[in-house]
Amino acid sequence: MTVPPAAPDPNLPPQGPASPAPAPAPRRSLRVNTLIVMAGTLGSRLSGIVRQQIMNLFGNTLLDAFLVAVRIPNLLRELLAEGALVNSFIPVYKTLDAAGRRQLASAFSGVLIAVNLLLMALGILAAPWIVDLLLAGQPNVDRALAIYMTQLVMPFLMLISLASVAMGLLNADEHFRESSFAPVAFNLASITALLLLPDTATWLAFGWLVGGVAQLVVQLPALRRFGLLPTPALMRHPALGRVLRQMAPFTLTAGARQVLNVYVTRLLSNGQLFPAGTQAGYANAEALFTMVNGLFVVSPALALFPRFSQHAAEKNWVEFKSLTVQAIRTTTFLAAPMSALLVALAPYAVSIFNLRPEFDAARFAAGTGILRGWALALVPWAVVTLLLRTFYARERAREAVTVSAVGFLLEVALYRLLVPGLGFLGFGVSTTLSGLFMSGALIFLYRRTLGFPSRAVVSHLIRVVPLALVAGVVAWLVSRLMPAPGFVVPGVIGLAVAGGVGLGVYLAGALALRMPEVAGVVRRLRR
Repeated sequence: MTVPPAAPDPNLPPQGPASPAPAPAPRRSLRVNTLIVMAGTLGSRLSGIVRQQIMNLFGNTLLDAFLVAVRIPNLLRELLAEGALVNSFIPVYKTLDAAGRRQLASAFSGVLIAVNLLLMALGILAAPWIVDLLLAGQPNVDRALAIYMTQLVMPFLMLISLASVAMGLLNADEHFRESSFAPVAFNLASITALLLLPDTATWLAFGWLVGGVAQLVVQLPALRRFGLLPTPALMRHPALGRVLRQMAPFTLTAGARQVLNVYVTRLLSNGQLFPAGTQAGYANAEALFTMVNGLFVVSPALALFPRFSQHAAEKNWVEFKSLTVQAIRTTTFLAAPMSALLVALAPYAVSIFNLRPEFDAARFAAGTGILRGWALALVPWAVVTLLLRTFYARERAREAVTVSAVGFLLEVALYRLLVPGLGFLGFGVSTTLSGLFMSGALIFLYRRTLGFPSRAVVSHLIRVVPLALVAGVVAWLVSRLMPAPGFVVPGVIGLAVAGGVGLGVYLAGALALRMPEVAGVVRRLRR
C-alpha cells in the first residue's frame, strides 16, 4: 500500500532527541506543537480530498497515465526527500553546534541538489524504460501518454526534496507551523492550477509542479526569519559520512516499500485483470484510507512519542510498558470503529469523489473494493505504528526496519497470490495479513526484551473489536434506507446519517462498558 506525499510515514523513525547545543529560543509547549501538527495533518488531508475530487473530473486515459507518471518521482522521494536521507540528516544535524549546523546544511543541500539534477536528467531520458517497468504486458494505461507526462513531472523530485529539507530544518528547531501547513499549500496551489488551466496532459503535469513550488516557497520566509536558510555548496563536511552511514537501515525499508509500489502499479495496469480507471480508483481509496489512518493512528502515535522517548532515556520500563498499553488502547479504540464503518460504507465514502452524476462505473467499483479491503487493515496497522515507535524510542531501529522491510516484501507476495483470485478485495486482505505478521513479530521482539503486556491489550481488543463490528452492522443496515451511492450528494448523506448512527452505537456501547477512552476522546474534541 502506498502512502501520499503529505502523509508522515509511521515506518520511518522520527527525529532523534537533541544533543547539548547553544541555548535555543523559547519553544512552544508540547501540547501546542502537537495541536499544530494535528491541525496541519487535518488541513492537508481535507485539501487533498478536494484535490482528488477535481482530478476525478478528468477521463480515465488522462488520469491513469498521470498517476503512473507521478509514481516515478514518488519512488525516489522516499530516499531523497521524506525518507532515509532526511531522516538520517536531522539526528546528525542536531548533534552539532550552530556553526557546524550551518555548514552541514549547506553541504547537504548542495549534494542533494546535485543528486537530484542527475536523477532528473536520467529520469527524463530513461522514461520509456521506466514506464515499461511499471506497466503490465497488456496495459490498461496509455503508454505513450504516461511517458510524456513522466518527463514533465520529473522536476517534482527536486522540488519535494528541497521542501522536505526545509521541513526538516524547521522541525529540528521546533518550528512546526510553516512546515506542518506546507502540504496544504501544495494542495491549494494544485487545486487552483487544476481549476484554471486547460484540461490537457501538459497542464495537468504543470499543475503538479506548481504545487511542489508552493510547498517549498511557503517555508522559505520562516527559514530566513529563524536564520536556518542554507546556502547550497558542493563542499566536504565530516558529518556527511555519518549521514550516509545512518541511511543504511532506513534504505532497507524504503527499498522494500518501493518494490511493493512498483509491483502494485504494474498489477493495477494489467488489462487482463482490471479495466481502465483502476489506477484512479486505487488513488481514491488511498486518499481516504490515508486520511483516516493519519488522523486516528499516526497523529496519536506522533503525540505520544516524546513521552516514550523520555521513559526510555530514564530507563523507566514500568512506565514505558504502561504507556504502551495506553497507546495501543487509545489508538485501537479510534481505529476499530473507523475500520468497521469504512467496510460498511465504502461505496458512500468513495462517492465523494464523483462531482458529476455521470460517474465512471469502473473507477467507482475499483475504489470501493480496494477501500473496503484496506479498512480491515486499520487495527493491525495501528498496533504496528505504535510498536514501531517503541523501538525507535529505545534506539532499536535495526529491528524495526527489518520487520518493516520483511513485511513489505510479504505484502508483495500476498498481492501476487491473492489479488488474481479476490480481485480488488485482495489488496486490502494482503495489507491486513502483512500488518498481522508485522504486529506479531514486533510483539515477539518487544516481549523478549521488556515483556509485552499481552493480557491488558487482549482484554481491551476483545471488547473493542466486537463493539466496532456491531456499529458497522448497524451502519450498514441504516445505509440500506439511504439513496443509492455513486454521486457525491447521496454519498455525503449516507456517510453523515449511517456513519453517525453507527458511531453513536459504538460510543454508547463504550459508555455502557465504562471504557476510559471515551473520556479521552471527549477531551480531545474539546481541545
